[in-house]
Amino acid sequence: MTTVSRTFTVGPAPDVVVPYLADFGHAEQWDPGTERCTRNDDGPVRVGSSWHNTSKIAGISTELTYTLEQLSADRIVLVGRNDTATSTETIDVVADGSGSRLTYTNDLEFKGVAKLAAPLGKVVFEKLGNDTERRLTDVLNGLGR
Repeated sequence: MTTVSRTFTVGPAPDVVVPYLADFGHAEQWDPGTERCTRNDDGPVRVGSSWHNTSKIAGISTELTYTLEQLSADRIVLVGRNDTATSTETIDVVADGSGSRLTYTNDLEFKGVAKLAAPLGKVVFEKLGNDTERRLTDVLNGLGR
């Protein structure tokens, strides 16, 4: 399994950050790998809501179905699955002054032949983690404006 984690602070409070991040359709704005992310169901975002995500990472396109598996005032867990990988994205959000401190962790498990890519994947996903932190910080800080 490849794990990448980042902890950082943003200006908006958790009551702004959590609902925004729970709607994974917003990944198009903050995830540098996401090309398209479309909701599969209707109504309020809730545990069980799902999205079809198309990403391109290191020149390789992939499609996953992400499901919101946990949602509370301080934690979001989204799990993306396809035949070759499972990506579990856990975002913990706590108040930090008038803003929020986020810990964003992505656990990526490759399946079958794709397991051979795991060592290279760690290098690629560490860089992607840095890029995601930068974009996510910029986008979340823009929510308060």
